[in-house]
Amino acid sequence: MMRHFLYIILFAICFSCEDVIDVDLNEAPPKLVIDASINWFKSTAGNEQNIKLTLTAPYFENSVPPANGAQVSIVNSLGESFVFTEIDNSGIYSTSSFLPEINETYTLTILYQSEIYTASETLKSVVPIDFVEQNDEGGFSGEETELKAFYTDPADEENYYFFEFISDIPAIPSLEVYSDEFTNGNQIFGFYTEEDLTTDDVVTIRNYGVSERFYNFMFILLQQNGQEGGGPFETQPATVRGNCINQTNPDNFPLGYFRLSEVAEFIYTVE
Repeated sequence: MMRHFLYIILFAICFSCEDVIDVDLNEAPPKLVIDASINWFKSTAGNEQNIKLTLTAPYFENSVPPANGAQVSIVNSLGESFVFTEIDNSGIYSTSSFLPEINETYTLTILYQSEIYTASETLKSVVPIDFVEQNDEGGFSGEETELKAFYTDPADEENYYFFEFISDIPAIPSLEVYSDEFTNGNQIFGFYTEEDLTTDDVVTIRNYGVSERFYNFMFILLQQNGQEGGGPFETQPATVRGNCINQTNPDNFPLGYFRLSEVAEFIYTVE
């Protein structure tokens, strides 16, 4: 008799696993997401720049809606204005007339759905990447490929760096931020490790000069992303606000950041 009861219990458990659970999530009004990254690659004119505007979407939504019909411009300290025009209702706004200048301060203005968003930042310089060093016995397992991108930090000034490592292995680039607080004037490196890298794989390494404020912003974001979580239904970290402000309705604050960087790029082929 006990065996029959056990079968019944196991059958009930397995059957209950087939039930669909509807999760009722609260939906907030969409917020504007500003991806305004002005990147001046070394040895280029830097005149062609893009700004991407999107909207937040419900958690289970498969697509990210673009923010169409905005008016986007950047003005420098001399009052020179650079107008960005939307490309085919994509939410990507483009210009071919931008004039980048190191240590120049720029102000971004976005008019979207009768609300005005602004942000100000300074275009920061960056030193070249000196060389890349490869170690095939890295990581915790001793079997991962490690890359160190060395650069020489300028002495007697504060510098902040944002590294991006791009390869065909992960879907999302590897991101890191560095400060020269304890390495001022020394040759140091950005660090990347990937167990699936093989000979002849190509890794694009980019080092961006950034402001202290962006460094702090990205440092918090990377910390949150690196924390081990309990899945999609865990308590989410607090929203990290960037430097963009809604001047019309401060409570309807946007997400994202306005950043201007000189960029050093190094294309490395794995040995």
